[in-house]
Amino acid sequence: MSRAVLLSILLKMGILLNDYETGELYRELLNYFGLVGALDECQALESAWKDPYNRRQIEEFIKAWLRRRWRRKEATVSVI
Repeated sequence: MSRAVLLSILLKMGILLNDYETGELYRELLNYFGLVGALDECQALESAWKDPYNRRQIEEFIKAWLRRRWRRKEATVSVI
């Protein structure tokens, strides 16, 4: 999967992340959807994004990832 494809998905969802967060999401998304080591990860993600069911699954994964990320940040802030 190309980061450019991920960035276009995030932009379509109205989400902006810094480079570190984008990289982290990129790696977790590859693992979750079993795309690690695929011959053409970029095309596989683009094809999945075009399918309504897979698109919803990708969106839900990204939203859940953002919620987990937000909770971790809140926990860190409250500890300090």
